[in-house]
Amino acid sequence: MTSKMTNKFSPEVRARAVRMLLDHASEHPSRWAAVTSIAAKIGCTPQTLHD
Repeated sequence: MTSKMTNKFSPEVRARAVRMLLDHASEHPSRWAAVTSIAAKIGCTPQTLHD
């Protein structure tokens, strides 16, 4: 059996989150710290943004 996952975030929000991560990664001590910070700003879990 396969399960269908719905995408909660629009392609625009996804693109913005990735752009934010790339633009601000150097402001954080690690990539994970950047992911955690930006995920909180867009309202998703860090793991979601990391994936």
